[in-house]
Amino acid sequence: MDAATLTYDTLRFEYEDFPETKEPVWILGRKYSVFTEKEEILLDVTSRLWFTYRKNFPAIGGTGPTSDTGWGCMLRCGQMIFAQALVCRHLGRDWRWIKGKRQMDNYFNVLNAFIDKKDSYYSIHQIAQMGVGEGKSIGQWYGPNTVAQVLKKLATFDTWSSLAVHIAMDNTVVMEEISEELIYLDPHTTQPAVEPNDSGCLPDESFHCQHPPCRMSIAELDPSIAVGFFCNTEEDFNDWCQQIKKLSLVRGALPMFELVERQPSHFSNPDVLNLTPDSSDADRLERFFDSEDEDFEILSL
Repeated sequence: MDAATLTYDTLRFEYEDFPETKEPVWILGRKYSVFTEKEEILLDVTSRLWFTYRKNFPAIGGTGPTSDTGWGCMLRCGQMIFAQALVCRHLGRDWRWIKGKRQMDNYFNVLNAFIDKKDSYYSIHQIAQMGVGEGKSIGQWYGPNTVAQVLKKLATFDTWSSLAVHIAMDNTVVMEEISEELIYLDPHTTQPAVEPNDSGCLPDESFHCQHPPCRMSIAELDPSIAVGFFCNTEEDFNDWCQQIKKLSLVRGALPMFELVERQPSHFSNPDVLNLTPDSSDADRLERFFDSEDEDFEILSL
C-alpha cells in the first residue's frame, strides 16, 4: 500500500492527501465528491470510532495480558463494526465528532462500552474471556467468524442498546462489484490505555483517526471478512431486503449472499444462534467457533 504508511507504536504517520478522483467516494452508505466535499469526507472518517492495540490496561482475567499488541487486531475490528452500530443506534448517522466540542452523554455511553476494563460490555477483556468459554485462549488470534459470534453473545447483556444480532454464514464477496480502492481504519498501532481523569471525563481524542484515511487496493482484501449492516427499524430491514433482492436481479451479477424466509434444513440446530445470558450453549456453538475461519461471513446488525 503506497497511499499511507504507519509507524507502529509511535503514532507518527506519513500519508498522502486524499486523492482527487472523479469517482464517487462512499463512506458507510454516504456518497461524496472529492472535489466539492473533501472536508465532509475527512470529518465523516474522523467521526468513526477507531479502536487499536492498547497497552497498560488492567490485566485480562486478573493475571493475563495487559496489552493486545500482536493478537488483538481482529478483536479491535469487531469493536469498530459494533461501535458503528451503536453510534447509529444512539447518535444517528449524521452525528459528527469535532475535536474540542462537548459531546452528548450518549456518545460517552457508547465509548464506555468499549473501554479496556472488565465491566465494559464490549471491552477487549469481555471479548477475550468470552472466547475462553468457547475454547479460545486469551491472546489467541481470532478470525472474523469467531469475533462475530462472541460479540453476538455479548450483545445479549447490553440492554441499553437492545441489538438483535443476526450472523449469516457461508457467503461470498464479489470483488469485481466493489470499487478498486477501499478506505479503512487500521487497528495495528499500540496506544496507551485510557482511563477517566479526576473529574470523571474520558479523554477521547485517541479514539478518532485525525488524519486522511488509509487506503488499499481491493486486490489486497483478505477474503475472510465480516460485513455489517445496521437496521434501526423493521422498515429499515424490509427496505434492506428489497435492495438486496434488486441487486440479485442485475444481469450478469452474482448475489453477494442469499435471502431465505426460513432457516434451511441443512443448517445446524435453529436455536444455536438465539443466545440469552442464561443459556448454557457452549457445546452447541462449537461448530461456529472454528480456529480456521475458512467460511466467508457477513455480520448483520
